[in-house]
Amino acid sequence: MPLDTLGMTSIHDGPTAAQGFRAAGAAGGIRYEGRPDVGILLCDGPASAGAVFTQNRFAAAPVIVDRETLRKSGGVARAVVVNAGNANACTGDGGLLDAREMATLTTEALGLGAGEVLVASTGVVGDALPMDAVRRGIGGAVEELERGGNSEFPSAILTTDTVRKEYALEFDVGGETVRIGGCCKGAGMISPNMATMLAFVTTDAGIAPSILETTLRTAVGRTFNCISIDGDQSTNDTVFALASGRAATITTEHDLAVFGLALESVCRELALQIVRDGEGTTRVIEVRVRGAKDDADARLAARAIGESLLVKTAVYGNDPNWGRVLVALGYSGADFDPGRVAMWIEDLQVVRGGIRADYAEGDAETRLRDASPVRLTVGLDVGDADATFWSSDLTEAYVRENSVYRT
Repeated sequence: MPLDTLGMTSIHDGPTAAQGFRAAGAAGGIRYEGRPDVGILLCDGPASAGAVFTQNRFAAAPVIVDRETLRKSGGVARAVVVNAGNANACTGDGGLLDAREMATLTTEALGLGAGEVLVASTGVVGDALPMDAVRRGIGGAVEELERGGNSEFPSAILTTDTVRKEYALEFDVGGETVRIGGCCKGAGMISPNMATMLAFVTTDAGIAPSILETTLRTAVGRTFNCISIDGDQSTNDTVFALASGRAATITTEHDLAVFGLALESVCRELALQIVRDGEGTTRVIEVRVRGAKDDADARLAARAIGESLLVKTAVYGNDPNWGRVLVALGYSGADFDPGRVAMWIEDLQVVRGGIRADYAEGDAETRLRDASPVRLTVGLDVGDADATFWSSDLTEAYVRENSVYRT
């Protein structure tokens, strides 16, 4: 549904679109020379805070520290400090000390209270944080914040990304304009239950921490958890949401429904920017499953198809090999009758009743070659549930980039 029909308008901005937020990035020299690699996002007062973290058992030190911080604070924070180039994951007790030091340094430099700073890291797994470089970066970012901030925060979080990823929109709540904005990073190691990705979302709405986190989890489930580039789930995945309360307060069920749609819209656009910038990606694949028995089955089917390496390589080669789609559907775990399955490549039906439909191979090849994104639709005809999943084609460039990531 178009945003304007919901009273929402996209605006050219990111995490500082919402009232009450400043941000800055600075170069510390952690891994990348001559570019920002430490960022700080700051709210001018206590903010409601929610977060969704990786499900990887090797959770990075910042994830462990943040879970503890949010539990103790009851979901209130003032700032997030983040570094790129080093994940601070699989680093043991020393990594926990480093993550806590990042929070403490930022707390003291900004004159905040204990437990008001969250931490994030992204980059190479297994190496100790070069804390001298981190300290330089934090110092530089704080200096920029004291001057009012700069526009480098979305750049300071990037690793193998080729572009900044930002989005914001505004909408009306009780006659008052409310904004939600954000930025993210991620290009590889991307899989549902989040990926080597970080996302920072802000709003000036007034909303309780528990409601913000519940709404965020719903939005993440439909967006960041519905993308995949390579099927690898990172140790550092985090989506933060901070609400300054400087604009209208969410008080009614209607207001909350509108807020939830707006939050999901921001998360979806950021998630799609990750897929578009996937390592080696030439095209996005959009898998739509219709007519599933329930939402869980729809998601299972869409994910299996979207993550299939054979489907991804077929799209890269413009090969309308729909058999690969049905194979993935068959092992997805979804409940369906094979004799009722239909499939389309763009608007061309290639499967009817679980077997080849009457179509010309050249027409299918043309649709694959010309489409971007490539839309693959599967109809199960056993219920009313739908799901959409986004992934990318798999190319030689992905293999080249990841085979020499550390060397």
